[in-house]
Amino acid sequence: MGIRFKQLAEDAKTRVKEVSAAEAGKQQAQGAVLVDVRESEEFAAGHAKDAIHLSKGVIELRIEDAVPNVATPIVLYCGGGSRSALAAESLQKMGYTNVASMAGGFRAWTNEGLPTS
Repeated sequence: MGIRFKQLAEDAKTRVKEVSAAEAGKQQAQGAVLVDVRESEEFAAGHAKDAIHLSKGVIELRIEDAVPNVATPIVLYCGGGSRSALAAESLQKMGYTNVASMAGGFRAWTNEGLPTS
């Protein structure tokens, strides 16, 4: 990971809510939409159970079709928590009001033993 990317992600994290993998699992059970923002091949190799896939490259383009209500709780995740923070910041700019990034990403999800597909 490049230093500029890391700085960009750390900056985004100052403006987005981060939740733990365990909290993300609880929120998903209560109706939050879990969105995997990794690339297609990463998603295909394994992902959180019942997560939808909207890669970081297309999330702004496709989020309104996938989650039309801007108040719907959304938890984004990637591999380690950086790309999802950037995507969460972008969704907030689009007017989504209940967005979080999963700290630690898919690695944290699997380390917690949460269900995968």
